[in-house]
Amino acid sequence: MSNHRQGYTEPMRRCIGCMTSKPQRELVRIAYRGGELSIDQSGKAPGRGVYLCRQEECIAMAEKKNGLQRALKTGIPREEAHAVYEQVRSLIGAAGESMEKNE
Repeated sequence: MSNHRQGYTEPMRRCIGCMTSKPQRELVRIAYRGGELSIDQSGKAPGRGVYLCRQEECIAMAEKKNGLQRALKTGIPREEAHAVYEQVRSLIGAAGESMEKNE
């Protein structure tokens, strides 16, 4: 028997780097509200959200293609966007290290 309710479909979101749709739980959400960007680990922060894969290649593509600015349709300074990408890198790096310790 499945753990999901009958008729339930898992939410899918598109990565701003590789533009691939994946289950929402596999992606990192970046929230934008009142001119502020933040990593939303709970997935429930207010504001407009964009999603990014937990892979360095996707982060690099999003940064190269100005993914945050494009997806949010706003002029975020490159320095601010770069700082958020670095936060995502450290988040996925920390998650990868903890998974390796558990093995």
